[in-house]
This record gives sequence, C-alpha cells and structure tokens, in this order.
Amino acid sequence: MSEAKIEIQIGAVKFSGEGDKNWLSEQLDKILENAKELVALASPAENSDPAHQEADFSNATSISSQPLATFLKSKNATTAQIDKFLATAVWCESKGKNRLKTNDITSALKKATQSKLANAADCLNKNVSKGYCEKDGKEFSDCL
Repeated sequence: MSEAKIEIQIGAVKFSGEGDKNWLSEQLDKILENAKELVALASPAENSDPAHQEADFSNATSISSQPLATFLKSKNATTAQIDKFLATAVWCESKGKNRLKTNDITSALKKATQSKLANAADCLNKNVSKGYCEKDGKEFSDCL
C-alpha cells in the first residue's frame, strides 16, 4: 500500500487526510462534489471585522463623483492605514478599475494630495486576510 497525504481548504472548512491513495481519492471526490455547500457554511459575517463598514455599491456614481479626499473623510478613513487603503481601493473601483495594484492606490492618494501609506503591500495583505479584497498574483479586486 502506498501512503498519500492531502490537505484542502474550501472557505472555512479544512480537510487533511493521510492513508491509502485510493481511499484518499474517494474522500477528495466527496469534498469536491459538495464544494458549494461547504463554501456556504462560512458566512461572510464570520470573517468580517465588526468595526468595518461595508461599502455600498448600489449607487457607485455617488462614490466616483466625489473627490478622493472627500470620500476618505466620509468613510472616516484618513488616519488608519488599512482603512485608507481599502477606502481608496473602493473609490478606484467605483471609477471603473476592476483589477488594481498597490501602485494604483498609492498613485491615487498622491494625486489627491493625501498622506501616503507606510506600507501599501502590508495594507493589502491585511485587508485580504480579513476577507475585504481578493488577491490574484500582483493584482487584487472585489474590495468590499
């Protein structure tokens, strides 16, 4: 018998197994068949920070029509680095930019004569870990 190991995470559900490769393959097939249900087990509220206010995109023109400085003030995101990063990302997305890079955030802040972020990449990673953005290589999107 050959031993195999696997570890898979879908949403908040994590499975790790070790054993015969045929048995392990069967277990993996069961997990993949039920992937939609497993993702639904973790509600967005479980991963969110209660102090964070989700951006309302129902009327994105109300965001994109504001200067960045005004939008940051309205979201109380002028001092906390992570909040400033996220609010700036939301503002950039409201302008029609779907795939962002950290440079887009720092450039937007600079053009709006706002104070710069100490470490934009760290701000992105912290927002991703909280579930507020999705990272794909050097780009990110779907900021809440």
